[in-house]
Amino acid sequence: MFASISSATLFGVEGRQVSVEVHVSPGLPGFAVVGLPDEACREARDRVRAALLSSSLVWPQKRITVNLAPVGIRKGGSVLDLAIAIGLLVATDEVPQAAVEGRSFLGELGLDGSVRRVTGCFALVDALPTSEVIVSPACFWEATALGRHCVRVGESLRELADCLRGLLPWPSPPKGPPACSAIAAPDLADVRGQPLARLATEIAAAGGHHILFTGPPGAGKTMLARRLPGLLPVLSRDDALEVLRIQSAAGLPTAASLLNVPPPFRAPHHGASAVSLIGGGTASMRPGELSCAHRGVLFLDELGEFAPHVLDALRQPLEEGVVRVARARATVTFPARFLLVAATNPCPCGWATAGPGPTGVLGQIDGELPQCRCSPSLRDRYRRRLSGPLLDRFDLRVDVTRPDVNELVEGDAAEGSWAVAERVAMARNLALNRGVACNAGLEGPALSEFASLDCAARQLVTWHLRRGSLTARGLSRIRRVARTIADLWGEPIDHALGEAAVGLAIELRRPSSFEEEL
Repeated sequence: MFASISSATLFGVEGRQVSVEVHVSPGLPGFAVVGLPDEACREARDRVRAALLSSSLVWPQKRITVNLAPVGIRKGGSVLDLAIAIGLLVATDEVPQAAVEGRSFLGELGLDGSVRRVTGCFALVDALPTSEVIVSPACFWEATALGRHCVRVGESLRELADCLRGLLPWPSPPKGPPACSAIAAPDLADVRGQPLARLATEIAAAGGHHILFTGPPGAGKTMLARRLPGLLPVLSRDDALEVLRIQSAAGLPTAASLLNVPPPFRAPHHGASAVSLIGGGTASMRPGELSCAHRGVLFLDELGEFAPHVLDALRQPLEEGVVRVARARATVTFPARFLLVAATNPCPCGWATAGPGPTGVLGQIDGELPQCRCSPSLRDRYRRRLSGPLLDRFDLRVDVTRPDVNELVEGDAAEGSWAVAERVAMARNLALNRGVACNAGLEGPALSEFASLDCAARQLVTWHLRRGSLTARGLSRIRRVARTIADLWGEPIDHALGEAAVGLAIELRRPSSFEEEL
């Protein structure tokens, strides 16, 4: 009258192995779940009972106790439904004990007995010690991505019970992975003009440097930012494992293989809360947008519209590459190493830096762009939404002006993403030889070894440090950006950084029009 079934539960982005112990004994009929279950786990009683009865299986009119071991960790979600139901069938001798040995069960049960997909299947399967796992057909490709387990599927509880009893063969898995719904990254060739902004975008992609675009509406800030992911190389296997684990835990679509996984791209709305960005919010500690952008790009459009406390929550993850969420019941660490790309107008109306423009455009008078209508106090309040410490973490700050009419109408096609991506891949390979994924990761001795300055470059940065236009953090970031520039220029990797590369890095880091009155 006892059975123990292997399963797992999700906490953060990690799976935790759980033994579902089911005991059926004579006594007053009842059903109790112990072992720190959450509300969804306690509600399993009604789902499992309805699923068994709908599947023409026996619901024992006895005392049923379900223990979720180990009892010291909290369990959440509906992923244990299937394991509880199979445990009941084994404890009542409906299914032989030998049939569940070496097998784990993951799935939510519908009231009709159907087996439904669960969130975080990739991480859950990774936590299982058994060689075989049974999941819903909707979870098959996600469960097989790790490649360590024999994955079997079942569409209903009745079908699984008959397979375990040897009455039916195991059903065939889905014929092919689900069609990829991801849209290919747009081509950089669509961006006409903007040579400095295009160069900064290439440098950001090659070195993993955070970049801020500032300019009036329609200048091309968002257009540039959305083309940056198309310049990045596909993820390595280790990085793909991290990304798939996070996407699975967040309930996002995942790739069916660890091969050719593109870097993620996340673009939350400017009304997003701090919890939605950093994660947490529930007992299961769901990962936020920062973690969903891990090893990829986080794009914050209309940066000046985000709440100041939300933006300040970015500061620690940008430095350490992780998010530490502490709650009364638990603390969890999410990976969050991403490339931050932001775009903002210089003021609420967007025309604070507008200059002479082309004639014949609606809204313009006498060949001039619309003038700023914001009061000085409104403009100042808008710009102070970004704190100085946050702005100091942007390696590249680019003013994007409206392109020339001739370049828009009659200009030749610009260089496409594929050509730029080749140079980005070359720079990334050089960084890998230095022991980091990209030059933005150079720290301590590695930074001193691979990003040393020659005499002229030292004099240049010394002048900026004495002038107060460069901080200690900024100096390190300048050296990393200069190293990336030198790599893109094809300079010898064992030479000290020269004045040209360092000067360009300083120029790209100078305060933008957004900061000029701060």
